[in-house]
Amino acid sequence: MKNLRTIWIVVAAAAAAVLVALALVPATGSRPGAQSQAAQSQAEQALRGIADAQSEAKESYGRYGSYWLSSGDRTLEKLAHPIRTEGVADLRSIECPGGWVAAARIGNDVEVMSSVEDRVVRAGSGGVVRPECVSPEAVESMLADLGVSRQTPAPAISAFDRPEGASEFRPSYHITPGKNWMNDPQRPILLDGVWHYYYLYNAGYPKENGTEWYHLTSTDLVHWKDEGVAIAKYKNGLGDIETGSAVVDHDNSAGFGKDAVLAVMTQQDQGIQRQSLFYSTDNGYSFTAYAQNPVMDNPGEPNWRDPKIIRDEAHGQWVMALAEGDKIGMYTSPDLKNWRYASGVERTGLGFLECPELFQLDLDGDPSKRTWVLAASANGSEEGFTTGVAYWTGEWDGTRFTPSGEPHQWLDAGSDFYAAVTWDDPRLTESQRMSSRHAIGWMNNWAYARQLPTEDWHGGADSIVRDIRLDTIAGKPTLVSNPSAALKSIEGPVATTRERRMTQDGAGRLPAPEGGAYRLDVTLERTADDDGSEARIELGSDGGTFATVGYDFADESAFISRDADAAATGKAELSPDYRASRRAVSPARDGKVELSIFVDYSSVEVFINGGKKTMTSLVFPTAGTPSIKAVTAGGTLTLKSFSYRRLASTH
Repeated sequence: MKNLRTIWIVVAAAAAAVLVALALVPATGSRPGAQSQAAQSQAEQALRGIADAQSEAKESYGRYGSYWLSSGDRTLEKLAHPIRTEGVADLRSIECPGGWVAAARIGNDVEVMSSVEDRVVRAGSGGVVRPECVSPEAVESMLADLGVSRQTPAPAISAFDRPEGASEFRPSYHITPGKNWMNDPQRPILLDGVWHYYYLYNAGYPKENGTEWYHLTSTDLVHWKDEGVAIAKYKNGLGDIETGSAVVDHDNSAGFGKDAVLAVMTQQDQGIQRQSLFYSTDNGYSFTAYAQNPVMDNPGEPNWRDPKIIRDEAHGQWVMALAEGDKIGMYTSPDLKNWRYASGVERTGLGFLECPELFQLDLDGDPSKRTWVLAASANGSEEGFTTGVAYWTGEWDGTRFTPSGEPHQWLDAGSDFYAAVTWDDPRLTESQRMSSRHAIGWMNNWAYARQLPTEDWHGGADSIVRDIRLDTIAGKPTLVSNPSAALKSIEGPVATTRERRMTQDGAGRLPAPEGGAYRLDVTLERTADDDGSEARIELGSDGGTFATVGYDFADESAFISRDADAAATGKAELSPDYRASRRAVSPARDGKVELSIFVDYSSVEVFINGGKKTMTSLVFPTAGTPSIKAVTAGGTLTLKSFSYRRLASTH
């Protein structure tokens, strides 16, 4: 990619960071600021309770169990006996066939124990001895869940500089092509510690049609290396290369070799959509077309595309979800080459469905409530919404997905979150992989995708990587999203303000943005002394406001407005959808609302109340010196807290 600079964390530094994050020392050792002996005793008692329960579970059932006090995972107690947790703020144990690791948190201290050594050690100062089948990444993730900060090097000062030659709207930390066109993300895969990610790319835009798969790699899902085109269009006589799935064939079911990378995607020629297979024996850097393509010929359907494939270990098969108009077709295969139609899920009122997803998550973190989720990109115009990602929860029996009967929900309530893909980290334990997974979406909208005011590239960008989980909210299973913790690696120093009153004239001086890439964390409150309703965080240039992120306490909704940005006020004849404000209902908690706002040079992503709702929008700032204001639409409200962090470039 032109102008795309690779920012890599040196391998030795990354390894050192992991060791620091996993660092542990004997809990009995002296150290400055040591917790009280009583607290040590409580943590050790809890961990030894875990150890006893794990021994009982192994003896009685032949396996170890998982546990998480602050979540809903009580698997270990069901295999053994109730675990005493007096005095600990959180307690967790992860497991594998060969052992377990557990950690207990009291205050800011976390103590750790494993099946390998009969001792309790403190996270932060030494090395944990873990069973071989529990990876360092699994332990690091567990400790992060209990509040142990992931240790990453601070960004270099130069990383906050605008890359030479960057255009005014080029994102700083979002995936964007150096030139030409991008659209749908393709689900990343992990090989030898490296994530391989592909997106649809048109090198001939706007004069030529047809997409191909462009390849990026990363070790942290934040910093990306440009690897060029991996699967080129118009090479095998079946047309352009469209959306599909890459999978790692660990067991050589397809016959191309153990751990070969197989990509199954739609190819379209003269309006006919077929599914083709490509394979790679060099870890996904280059692909060869299968000689007997297409592996699925079109049965006469006008819309028959976007195969999303998962491995269904419970039934010993591969499963494909395929977009077929207002239906998702379900197919199964033993070898990724021969596919059998199994069933279909009809979902009317959402236009032509695209880019389906099928995956599992544990509801409220409870493995006994393991739930299947079916998602698809859809059109919500019939319900006053724009396009986005709709999803349903239900059950999969190896042949059929049965929705729960609840209405669909939207993964993101903004204007520009589409064609999303989700994936887990195979280095984690099963309980960890089922408690949350990653997601990324295309930040654009087909209503105006080709009319945006970018000149050196087209097609928008990708969202930041998010972590999603399945929680019960208002009585129904709901996907909750939060920014990936790895994004901390690009955060600059924090600037904060004290609590203050907000009025129509503002809340006083706030940190002035240094550039157009930053994170805001805001807590808003309507106290008994406040008479206002609507709080607004105004993003401005030279005194004018080009976008507003806000919250209305009257109707309990967050909102984004961009009707005064450079696209809305420019010369392009944009669809009215662009100027429409978007809202997401998310009730205040104890009178307070939390907003985490990620701003880049052409986008805003908002996480509301811990990610219970999210809103993603392209936003094109007007020219001038950037500013931030906190105001009300009338009356007073309280700005409980406000913090600003500049975000470094990842290109």
